[in-house]
Amino acid sequence: MKTTIRKWFWAWNFDKEEQWLNDMAAKGLALIDVGLCRYTFENTTPGEYAFRLELLNHPPEHKASKDYISFVEETGAEYVGAVFRWVYFRKKTDTGAFDLYSDNRSRIQHLNRILLLLAVLMLLEFFLSALRIYEYFRLRLTADIFIASLLMGFALLIGYGFGRIYLKKKRLQREDMLFE
Repeated sequence: MKTTIRKWFWAWNFDKEEQWLNDMAAKGLALIDVGLCRYTFENTTPGEYAFRLELLNHPPEHKASKDYISFVEETGAEYVGAVFRWVYFRKKTDTGAFDLYSDNRSRIQHLNRILLLLAVLMLLEFFLSALRIYEYFRLRLTADIFIASLLMGFALLIGYGFGRIYLKKKRLQREDMLFE
């Protein structure tokens, strides 16, 4: 039987999303398809699969991404799907541990990709907000101030997420320095 759940996760909560997918698998619901805010599960043996997700450098259709996905599949993992540049993998738990990152440096590189995405989105939101403020002073339309406020709110929310990922990155860098 298939079950579809609609749920939202912010990009900076990717680890919570991954944990949720693993908790669902522990209950016997394994992810088989993913879309924007949509997760489709099938009934399986509880704990049969472990899940990981990653933000790629390029869209999944790009040659480098296809090569990477093939590489991960060669380790015994299955490619479940993608949402934009986020890819979802699953692997049977009886084949051993499932980790996409072998060390802190690779985790830091992943966080850097997320930071870049968030920085671009945050700057875009600030820029669009500034344009709306300019339009307000030019045309005096109340809607422009309302839209500018919404865009500024999104920019600040993304900034919050940026800060959380940045702090995770700094913690990993400190750990990395301690073990060198």
